[in-house]
Amino acid sequence: MKLIVQIPCFNEEHTLPQTVADIPREIPGIDKVEILIIDDGSVDRTREIARDIGVDHIVVNKTNMGLARSFRRGLDACLRAGADIVVNTDGDNQYQGGDIGKLVAPILENRADIVVGDRQTETIAHFSRAKKLMQRLGSAMVRRLSGINVPDAVSGFRAFSREAAIKLNVLTSFSYTIEILIQAGRRNMAVVSVPVGTNSKTRESRLFKSIPSFVARQITTLVRVYAMYQPLKVFFYLGMVLSLTGTIPIVRFLYFFFTGNGGGHVQSLVLGGVFLLMGFVTFLFGLLADLISSNRQLAEITLERVKILELSGRESTDES
Repeated sequence: MKLIVQIPCFNEEHTLPQTVADIPREIPGIDKVEILIIDDGSVDRTREIARDIGVDHIVVNKTNMGLARSFRRGLDACLRAGADIVVNTDGDNQYQGGDIGKLVAPILENRADIVVGDRQTETIAHFSRAKKLMQRLGSAMVRRLSGINVPDAVSGFRAFSREAAIKLNVLTSFSYTIEILIQAGRRNMAVVSVPVGTNSKTRESRLFKSIPSFVARQITTLVRVYAMYQPLKVFFYLGMVLSLTGTIPIVRFLYFFFTGNGGGHVQSLVLGGVFLLMGFVTFLFGLLADLISSNRQLAEITLERVKILELSGRESTDES
């Protein structure tokens, strides 16, 4: 049983040594622990430091590709390296490496496909009150849309079984955390959460400049991903809103028409007709999007099988 801990890095020469040092090399139930970093176009000595401290695998992005794309490249590299379990952690030493054993335990016990580390943000001193509130609201929204009960939806400290890593397809470019949960819920993966510890803050987050910008981008990602996996539901509700909006001025026109004053309220009829037409077109868009979603699911199944064939072929080559 091989575990590979992947660490996306962007200019982490100061924090990477401690992050790697905290990762246990011996974990009950695991035969071998390896470390992989994804150097996301760093302009400092991150890559050299990684070699000096004994990192097993290094994936290099020639330019800064962002967290989500780096995560996806790391996941593919871990699979090619023969990982049975993949753990993702941050290069800024936010998470306590000693909790990796707790993170992989549900997978070893065959209780989970994905395990999310719960930072218990209410207890983190350097989190502002606004950040804690946004975390609670955001996680509640993700739980509602994904159907998965995870208290810390944006935690990057996660473990994936090999099967789950093969099935996942990260399409967003900003942050993968929300997309993975919605995708896991859609594909009936078993997801559990375990409490984990965090270390003192080492630097400001590079993922967002401010809480409003972070919230705006997360909401955009959430809506986009949910619409991707539940298009008929999204367009149905949107069409219902437009249609109900259209019925209000039409009812108003009919009231005046039957009371003998309809001549001066034709505008209400026109406005209502426009909204009803928009609602009908939206319903049609929903049906079309649902058909496209069905084709995408077939493409995901095909891609999963292609990955399995590629990885099994690579393993056979390595053995020979």
